[in-house]
Amino acid sequence: MGYLGRRIGKSTDTGNPTADGTGSGLLDLFSNGYFQRQGNIYNAPGFDPSGISATGGIINDYSVSSDVYRAHIFTSSGTFVVSRLAEGGFPDSLEYLVVAGGGGGGGESSQSGGGGAGGFRTNLTGHPVKAADYTAEVGTYTVTVGAGGLGGLGPSPTPQYGLQGGNSEFFPTPVSYPSTKRVRSVGGGGGAGYAKAPGPEMNGGSGGGAANTTSAPRAGGTTITDPNHPQIAGYAGGDDSPSYNADGAGGGGGGGAGIAGSPDSPTTPRGRGTGGYGMQALIAGPPANPQPIGAPGPGSGAAATGYFAGGGGGGCYNGAGYAGGYGGGATGGGPPGASRDGNHAASSTGGGGGGSGFDSSYGRGGNGGSGVVVVRYKIASVPGVQKATGGSVSYYGGKTIHTFTSSGTFATTSDWSAADVEYVVIGGGGSGGGVGTGPHYNDGGGGGGAGAYRTGTTPIGAHPVSTSIQIGAGGGGSQTSTDGTASYFGTPITSPGGGGGGFGGEAPPAPNKTGRNGGSAGGGVYGNGGGTGSGDTFPGTIGSTPANGWGNDGGDGGASYQQGGGGGGAGGVGADAAHPAAGPGGVGIQLPSTFRDPKSGVGAPGPTSPSVTGADTSGKFYVAGGGGGGLGNPAGDTIGTGGAGGGGDGGLDDAPPLHPGESALANTGSGGGGSGNVGPPQEGNRGGSGGSGIVIVAYPT
Repeated sequence: MGYLGRRIGKSTDTGNPTADGTGSGLLDLFSNGYFQRQGNIYNAPGFDPSGISATGGIINDYSVSSDVYRAHIFTSSGTFVVSRLAEGGFPDSLEYLVVAGGGGGGGESSQSGGGGAGGFRTNLTGHPVKAADYTAEVGTYTVTVGAGGLGGLGPSPTPQYGLQGGNSEFFPTPVSYPSTKRVRSVGGGGGAGYAKAPGPEMNGGSGGGAANTTSAPRAGGTTITDPNHPQIAGYAGGDDSPSYNADGAGGGGGGGAGIAGSPDSPTTPRGRGTGGYGMQALIAGPPANPQPIGAPGPGSGAAATGYFAGGGGGGCYNGAGYAGGYGGGATGGGPPGASRDGNHAASSTGGGGGGSGFDSSYGRGGNGGSGVVVVRYKIASVPGVQKATGGSVSYYGGKTIHTFTSSGTFATTSDWSAADVEYVVIGGGGSGGGVGTGPHYNDGGGGGGAGAYRTGTTPIGAHPVSTSIQIGAGGGGSQTSTDGTASYFGTPITSPGGGGGGFGGEAPPAPNKTGRNGGSAGGGVYGNGGGTGSGDTFPGTIGSTPANGWGNDGGDGGASYQQGGGGGGAGGVGADAAHPAAGPGGVGIQLPSTFRDPKSGVGAPGPTSPSVTGADTSGKFYVAGGGGGGLGNPAGDTIGTGGAGGGGDGGLDDAPPLHPGESALANTGSGGGGSGNVGPPQEGNRGGSGGSGIVIVAYPT
């Protein structure tokens, strides 16, 4: 699985130098509601393929009433590329959120100011600070996401002011500034260190809080205005009055997007030294679901999500640090016995860092939170297409698709009309085998087996009706091994978890060296066989429905050498170890055509020219690959690679350092890689964790 580098967090942003541009990072896709995308919407009744076509960032599609929006979420700098404007009556307008990085909190011996929030700018329809409408153009837009400012360190000569946050921008390339097409939010101002006079470091999108003093009052930082974009939201930092060592004395709070930071004064009605409140922007996902970005706000449920740009709280002399403003602002530091350092603001919120509290050895200010840029546009109108609830909902190929990456309930409504549903159910993958501290510490662990793969159609029953969904957990990596657990779509349709790989350390003929049985089974260790898969042997016809699902045996460990065998995959057996190579994991299976949205990148790459009936040649959409075996003694030169579909690679041989097995890709049901050997004195090594399972359900839109 070298393709993802177990690089589950990759974005679809091809402008991100850490991304591969394929958009196949499942942690990005699932944690940001990716399966709410609409795919080839033209196949569904009432859909019109006339929205803007664009790429970049983390893509999330979602519905608000009858409108479908596509949001591009940038948590790091990249590019937004518009390849085609809207057609057939859909607007070419873009709505955006541009939040700059928050300022760092002040740092010194005590009572420092909180960092100011990054500037907040949006033209979201109906928002209290809505900026002007923005019309898209075909071409490439540069997206810059500002970093959070570092907290002040103290003492001299190190900076005692928190550093300003970085600017965030969104603009077509090329374009000069100032231009109404160049949308810029200014980074938050840094909080002041103890007794420091107001300085330019404190000014920004929102101002940083003032520091406590024994003499004249200190003013908080001010906002940096932008005459080209007057709609920016940001407020000044809190002032501070002379109150050295007084009860509760502390620094002023950093300003937020919604209100100024609170001064440190006994007469302050809203609390002393708290960070200014941020603002809400429900632009990245629907109010009915948890926001993929942003921070909690007041209230409860959906109304309390999606807040940005809260100011950092001031540090306190002899009490708890003052609270940061909701929207990612961090709490300030407190006295000795508590945490003197200011807390760090939440990432991708533009929140300000907390100021340092009292300590004779000098506290540190907390870092500001990085910014975020979100761009969205309307892609379709969808009146009355969803006839069930549960999971993340998408529309593709004339089907409504519910994807479950965690356990829940699939519940039909009174509008239900489908005779049957299509499904894919994959159990959690087994972990790779580790290496314990016994005499055979030179063993390489066996690869973990994939969870069983089941697909087919089934009647759903009377309506309305609720069906329980269980998502199997992947086996946790350890010096031994752990089986994955079962996934199910109602009790009749169950896919067992994969078997863990055999693990080393114990002298032969220890039974633990044999791969464990499962949906697909784990690989064996040093002359011991792989386990037996409980599913039917693939290949076959994609979409067929064997009673036990697809699952294969694990490979044998090396007969003469201590290499681990590969774990079985849903689409193929795990390979036997053969010196000098450990056994590769068995190949996974490509999802049925119903679930192959070409824009989604679901699953992982596989063979580009499969011989299986019903497969395509895109090399995408593979799941349930087996884990690769680990290398043992003597030194080998080829690790057991994870099977296509998300299986983890086996570990390298020889220590130091330790070479654990690689974990499988989440929500693919793939097996983890087996541990490499360790050698004295570093006895003990972990196998890679198995990937969690998944359940996908589809019915005609």
